[in-house]
Formats: sequence, structure tokens, C-alpha cells
Amino acid sequence: MILGLMEPSGLIEQGGPLVWVLLGLAFIGAVCVVERLFFFHRARINVGDLLVGLSHHIRRRAFAEALHEAARAPGPVARVAHAALLRYYLPRADLRDVVQEAGQLEVPRIENNIRAILGVSLLAPLVGMLGTLVGMLETFQKVSEQGGFTGPAELSAGVFTALITSVMGLTVAIPLYLFYLYFLGRAKRLVHRIERAGIEMVNLIADAREEEEFAPFRGEVTAGKKPLKAKREPAK
Repeated sequence: MILGLMEPSGLIEQGGPLVWVLLGLAFIGAVCVVERLFFFHRARINVGDLLVGLSHHIRRRAFAEALHEAARAPGPVARVAHAALLRYYLPRADLRDVVQEAGQLEVPRIENNIRAILGVSLLAPLVGMLGTLVGMLETFQKVSEQGGFTGPAELSAGVFTALITSVMGLTVAIPLYLFYLYFLGRAKRLVHRIERAGIEMVNLIADAREEEEFAPFRGEVTAGKKPLKAKREPAK
């Protein structure tokens, strides 16, 4: 009898209606995990290479080419860089606010479904424990109906049936909680990359604009120094 319960059909049949609840939670958790795997795979990008490529365009004042490269790159880091390039004419402080707002808009996308995975991993053991308690109550109720006399085989089968939901709940919860920790770490690293890229973009754009503004002044200073040196040479 116990070997029959170990089969999937036996587990579903003998575990009671809460088994279907656990299967539903497992399906929801699996969908969220697959969605997050695809999201982080698409968001994977070498931030250093992206910033190096954009810096070459920014220093040449080729903002259209920089915009095209940022729009072509995937992921939230590229979208934050694109938002900064769209407002390249703003002062440094305003450009920093634009980058910060763009990064904040990306955070909900990054954290999407991660809390759902955590919720399923916490809820599944509770549902399994509830099923076990309900099964134990049914088992002892049958024993009391028989006048307190029952065989060891029947009692062990009843307890085994009651423990099915707990086993299934932990089977669902443990992998999902590990996936939650994995996605949480990736989300934090991605947010850090966004912040780093935003700071670098602000500095690149502002520095390039300041260099262009002070270039004529530097040329005049350099040109003014040469005659002074020419006048001092005969005095020596």
C-alpha cells in the first residue's frame, strides 16, 4: 500500500485537496523562475565595454551615434545610459537627477516576480503542514470511530498519507527559496551596475561639455604664453 502511495498518482490521490494547492503553487513558482531567468539573460551586458564605446562618441560630440548604440544595447543599464544621452544638454545636477529617476524606474522591473518566488517558498511549507495536521486529525478520528483499536499497518498508512503534503510542501519550497536567493543577488548586482553606469554617464557628458566650453579659452592662454617666452630669450 505504501509503495502505491509513493507513485505520483498515489500522492495526488491520497494527499487530499491541498495537494492540488501545492501543485498550483509549484506551477506559479516555476513560471516566475523561468521568467526571471529569461529577464536576467537578456539583461546581461558588459558595462565596461558599453561605457567605453559610448565615451568615444561623447568625446567626439557624436551624441546621435551614442544614442543609437545605447538604444541598440539590451538591458536596463543601456536604457539608463540612453536616458542620460537624451538630456545631454542639461547641467550636471539636473542630469544626475535624470539618471537617478531612470534607475528608479528600472528597479521594479528588476525585482518583478522575485517577491512572488519568496511568497510561494514561504507559503508551500505552511500549506503542507496544514495538510499534515488535517490528515492526522482524520487518522485519529478513524481510530476513535473503531473504538481505539486499529492495526499498526493501518495506522502507519494513515500517518504516511498525512505526511505527504508536508513532503510536497518542502519539495516545492526548498528549490524556490534557493532561486529567490540567486535572483536577489543578481538583482542587487544589476542595480549596482545601473548606479555605476549612471554616474559614469553624467561625468562623461558633463566633462565633454566643459572641455568644449573651455577649449577657446585654453587656446587663447596658450597663444598668449608664447610671445612672453620670446621676449625673455634676448634678456638672457
